[in-house]
Formats: sequence, structure tokens, C-alpha cells
Amino acid sequence: MSNPPRLRAALMVGAASTFWLAAPAAAQDAGEAEDSLSQSEGYGQPLVVTARRREELAVDVPLSLTAISGADLDRKGTQEITAIAQEVPNLTLEVSRGTNTTLTAFIRGVGQQDPVAGFEAGVGLYVDDVYLNRPQAAVLDVYDVERIEVLRGPQGTLYGRNTIGGAIKYVTARLPEDPSFKARATYGSYDQADLILSASVPLSEAIRIGASGARLSRGGFGDNLNLQGVENYNKDVWAARGTIEMESGPLFIRLSGDYVKDNSEARQGHRLIPSLVTGAPVLDNVYDTRAGLNVVDQEVEAWGGALAISYEVSDTITLKSITGYRKDKSTTPIDFDSLPSADLDVPAIYNNKQFSQELQFLYEGEKLNGVLGAYYLDANAFTAFDVALFTTGAILNLPGLNAQTVGDVDTSTWSIFGDFSYDITDRLSVSLGGRYTSDKRTSRVLRTTFIGGFSDLFPPSTAIPIAVTSDFLGSKTFKEFTPRASVSFKPNDNNNIYFTYSRGFKGGGFDPRGQTSAAPDLDGDGDRDYDDQFAFLSFDPETVDSFELGWKASLLDNRLNISLAGFLGQYKDVQIPGSVGIDTNNDGVNDSFIGITSNAASADVNGFEFEGRALVGRDFAGIGSRLNVNWSLGYLDAKFNTFIDNFGNDVADQRVFQNTPEFTGHFGFDLGVPAAGGMVDLLSSVSYRSDASQFEVPNPYLDQDGYALVDASLVYTADSDLFTIGLHVKNLFDKRYIVAGYNFVAGGVNGAPFVPTLGREGTLTGFYGDPRRVFVTGEIRF
Repeated sequence: MSNPPRLRAALMVGAASTFWLAAPAAAQDAGEAEDSLSQSEGYGQPLVVTARRREELAVDVPLSLTAISGADLDRKGTQEITAIAQEVPNLTLEVSRGTNTTLTAFIRGVGQQDPVAGFEAGVGLYVDDVYLNRPQAAVLDVYDVERIEVLRGPQGTLYGRNTIGGAIKYVTARLPEDPSFKARATYGSYDQADLILSASVPLSEAIRIGASGARLSRGGFGDNLNLQGVENYNKDVWAARGTIEMESGPLFIRLSGDYVKDNSEARQGHRLIPSLVTGAPVLDNVYDTRAGLNVVDQEVEAWGGALAISYEVSDTITLKSITGYRKDKSTTPIDFDSLPSADLDVPAIYNNKQFSQELQFLYEGEKLNGVLGAYYLDANAFTAFDVALFTTGAILNLPGLNAQTVGDVDTSTWSIFGDFSYDITDRLSVSLGGRYTSDKRTSRVLRTTFIGGFSDLFPPSTAIPIAVTSDFLGSKTFKEFTPRASVSFKPNDNNNIYFTYSRGFKGGGFDPRGQTSAAPDLDGDGDRDYDDQFAFLSFDPETVDSFELGWKASLLDNRLNISLAGFLGQYKDVQIPGSVGIDTNNDGVNDSFIGITSNAASADVNGFEFEGRALVGRDFAGIGSRLNVNWSLGYLDAKFNTFIDNFGNDVADQRVFQNTPEFTGHFGFDLGVPAAGGMVDLLSSVSYRSDASQFEVPNPYLDQDGYALVDASLVYTADSDLFTIGLHVKNLFDKRYIVAGYNFVAGGVNGAPFVPTLGREGTLTGFYGDPRRVFVTGEIRF
């Protein structure tokens, strides 16, 4: 594929540095990653990116996207994808409540916390261009990765699946041309012991094969004080990847597969209040638990494959096909109340599978560049769980009271999309893009009340069904056209001022936790018929209109790179999922729960992002040393304009955005000093997140005050690049901070007593981020 002269010149000087916090840009094409030393020196080089599916200088790209290279992640000791939220502005990535591997993601206030079937993700996660339709098994471990990219704001004209909040791309490394082997070992706090092996070999000039395997283990941060020998917050993971690549002239084919098995113990929460009936006190260690649910083990298994084919028809035209298949299954015992008794216990089953196909037509000319694409996804998400309310049943003469919920959701979606830019002059260019999406959602909801214990989902069972409260099958198709347009003006080669408009769309669906027997008579015909149940369980799409004004610059001979973007977001028909306790027989006791999801809100989400990266010193003191710094700052003003509650009242002034701090910030440096035939890097960073709420209704016990995390690393790399040794400290000052939680209590404010809204003990539990961890890493490469 041909390149403009200025771009060819940049490529000739080795401009493919993959980590640049200074500008919204993707990393370079696979296979061009540099080693950690040359990447650090690459601060002073121009950056080539592929954010718009073609090679461009980063300063030319009018998109808000940050890319972090795998080499930089390794050097800093980053081990999970959630850690990148510390350095990317206005990004939240957390392990979901009650799990080890389910991902909660928010970008610029838009995301999705609830992992059950029926809810689409607000932030798209991709593995090698294959979209992951479900959040289960999506907390990816960082190994053998070339780069991770974070695109902020609505997208749908460049990637396969439309996502309303943004996209995160996990890109694995291309196989090298020569035989290679890499081994990386880690040992540290809490008996952490990891081993990652990677190898590749060419079978011929055209065919290469490679494989990676990982064993990742760690003891718990705490213990289960009720179940003997069970740790809390431990890790027990096996993972593997395999790749075959063929490259012959204009044709490139890559077949890859991956597998993950997670046998970690269930992650149980920390009670924030004493139990209201038995009086069990709050535990001193926030990582300890008294959870007693053990009818099913925590187990996650996920696998998938992808086939990518690229063919260069000519110097200007390339055709691509991306085929993906993924499947995961998991069981998890979620003890909401974190007590020995089954006051509010939820053993759950998740089974997901998907097939996707994407076709791309890419054109790259002197003035006109762009992509046309088509995307298809066929997916099934199955969620089944019990809600054991045994202590409630005891006072109602319903021993072993239990509500079983089964949600089976099929998604069939197709879309066509395109995005083209045209250079009107050397300084002025315009881009236009659009996407038409058709989402069909078909949902089966079955809810059954049992007595006598856990249901037949979790054998052996002696429970007896006494009532079916939902038996529903519904289907609905959601269609939307989402445009994008931008104009970019470059007063010179090193500065770019751009304005972008884009619309984001997330389809509607059905809440699998809804109870049709509780559906109101919406049409006033005196009967809760199918139309009433359909309207009660379904919710409509949500949309965001985003306006962004940005400036990017590469200054001081590329030694200083900065990016500044301000944005306005008009968020409409916001989907608000939730579940509440209900009193089914009006005896004053909530004996079941009900899912309530509505398009209850409209909001404005405005803010700015500032990112920078600088080569402060190179070869200072005359000994070959160098100092690099990077920083980011994000601000969000997210406010509901309207928020209609379950009683028809507008309570916007009493609601806040969940998982959305007002400020996010990061500062880091890398000081490299030659020593002992290699380079010693001293790296440190501080990241800050201001106050954040777990739910739309603030709670002083559960919500997290602002906090800062400090990390540090000392890494030695041999000049031969044969080996690297590192010492890493995460959360240096051992900060305790809440990342998720459950709330089924009312009151507790200004001296008012707590009142349970489901169960009797009062469920108010928090899940915490990692404590201080110290570990050493060693890597050998040849």
C-alpha cells in the first residue's frame, strides 16, 4: 500500500513508537513494536498510527484515543487490563462485584455495571478486532500483548460493533520472522507465582507458528472466616494462546485461538455495617469475609478463535475479513450479605457464545482515504441464578424460600458502516462517516418461587416449586443511523486543530429479572396481558450526541507531545437498570425481588482531557541517561437533567452518575541510567480519582472518597536485550478503596436506623481494590 512522501520519510526514521499519552492515537501496525529501551528513546521520534485503519502521523488524526504498548506495560509490571485506567483520563475499569474476571467499564460517564444477560455493554472490548459481546471472562491478563488502545467517545464507523461510550482494543503481538523464545517469571507478595512462556518458529518463508502459555497464581488478600481453607481475593488461572500466520505477497492470513481457565475462589464482599439480626460486627480486615454460600464452586472457562484475512488488491485498495467465535461458561457463588446464613445468597450460572463476521474495504489515495465495512453478530447470553432468602422464609413459614431466575437472550445484529476523509488542501481536511445498525433482541424470562432450599439449577436439590411469577418470551428490533463528521485544520505540520461530531447508540432489550406477575395494568383493560408484560420488561435504546474540539501538537522536534480535547455529550433515554425487594402478599415483608430497568433519564456529560508526554533529557550528564515524563488530566461534569423514578417523580437533583469521578489524573516518569552493561530504569507514577458513587443514589458508606495510588518500579535491561530483571511495588502506601458493592438497605443517614429492603440482616457490602503488593519479575528472550 502506498504512503504519502512525508509519511514514508517518517517510517524510514523508525517512527513506530507504540506508547504515546500525548495524543489520541492508536499504536503502529503489528510487528513494528520496539524493545523497551528503544521505545523509551522513541519519545523524540514522530509517531505513526493506524487509528483510522491506515498509517498516519499521530498529529494528523482527529480522534481521542490513547495507546499503551505491551513493552511499557511489562516494564511497569502491569498484570491486568484494569490497571490502564490509572493513566487514561475519564476511564473506569474495575473487576465487577462478586467476581474475579467480569469487567465493569465506563468511559466519560457511559458504561454498564450489570453483567446479567439482556444488557449491552456501553464500552466495547475487542481482542484482535473481535468484539466480546459479554463482560464475563473479560478482565484480561496482560501477557504477550503488543498494545492496548482506548478510544474515548461514541464509535461505530471504524470498528466492527457500535459502542456508545468508547472502545478498548487488546492487540496481541504478530509473530517475528526469526525463531524466538521468551520466558517471564514473577514472584511476590501473597505467594504470587506466575510463569509465562512464549515461542514461535517459521515453518517456511511464508508460514510462522507461535504459542504462549501462562500459569498465574496468588494467595488471597484475606480469608473466609466461615468456610475453612477458603481464601478471599486469590488467583488461580491457566491460559494459553496459539497462532498461525501466513504471508505471501499481497495476502496475509492469521488464525489464532485462546483458552482461559480460572479456578480462583469466589470474591466475597466486606460488610460495611453490623448484621441487623445476629449483630455480627464489621470485620477489621476489609479482605476477610464470613460468607457461607458453597452450593457451587467459582469456575470460569473461556475460549475462542479468530481468522483474519487481508489482501492488497492494489496500492490503494485492501480487502479484509475478520471472523470470530467465542464461548464462555462460569459458575459463581455470590453471597450478597457476606454472612454464614442464607440471608441473601445468589449462586449464579453464566453461559455465553457468539459468532461474528466483519468485512472491510479500505481505500488509501493521495487525498481520499477511508473504510467501508459490514458487520454481523449472532450471540446468546444465558443467565440463571437463585435468590436464597432463607432467613426471610423462616419468619413467613416458608422454609428455604428461594426465587429462581432464568434469562435466555439471543442477539442478532447487522450493520454497514463507513468513514472517509478528504484533504481539501494540505492544511484542511474533512471526514464523514456513518453507520446503520439493526439489533434484534429475543428474550426468554422464567421466574419460579421455590421452598425447601436451592433449586434444581444446583443439584442435589429437594426444593419444591410453588409459583411461576414470570414466563415470558418477547422479541424486538432496534434500528438506528449514527453519523460522524469532523473537520481538521493544520496551521503547520506539527499542530492540528479539529472538531468532531459523533452519535452513539446502544440498543434496548428485556430485563431478565423482571417479574411479569408484578406488571402494572398499563393499558387499563383490567388484565396484566402480554402487552403489559412486554412493556414492563422491555426498555428502549439510549443515545449520545458528542461534540469534541481538540488540539494536538508535536513540538520541540517531537520531544514534547500534547493533546487537549473538550467535549459536550447530550445523553438521552439513559438506561437505568436495578433490582429492588418487593412484598408479594402485602404482609409488610419483602419476600422476593424484582428487576426494574427504565429509560428514566436524560443528562449532559461535559468535560475535557489533557495528555502529554515529553523527553525531558537525553544523554544528560554525558553518561547516556535520559528522562521521560508523561501525564494526563480528565474532568467530567456529568449531571442528570431529568430522572423519573418508579413513582413518576423527577428526582434528577437527588441522583448522580455511577462510577464517574469528576477528576482523574496521572503523572509518571521514567529515568534511565546506563549501568553494568545495560540500562537501569527507575519508574514511578501517581494516579488520582476524585469522589465516585457506586449507584445513582449516593450512599455515604458505599461511595468512595477521592484517593491516590502510587506505583514504583526498578528495572534492569541488558544492552543485548537478552534479559530483564525488575522490582515492582503497586499501591505503595497500601490505600484501601472500594471498587464495587451491593446495597439492599434504606436509612442509616443522620442517625436513622438501617432498614433492610431484601433479607433481614441488611446487605451493604463493598469490594476493594488490591492492597500493596511487592513482586520481582525476570524475563529472558532469545
